[in-house]
Amino acid sequence: MTQAYNFSAGPAMMPKEVLLRIQEELIEYENSKASVMEISHRGVDFMEAAQKS
Repeated sequence: MTQAYNFSAGPAMMPKEVLLRIQEELIEYENSKASVMEISHRGVDFMEAAQKS
């Protein structure tokens, strides 16, 4: 697939390295045995991620 470039004033393109990390963490977030979409918003893993961001 060819990569699209976004030159609009909205959200910018993400670097390929970031997209690859997101792809990995959709399967398992930081050795939590769960996807980033499956972890509880009240859990330790989510709270740590929120503090980092």
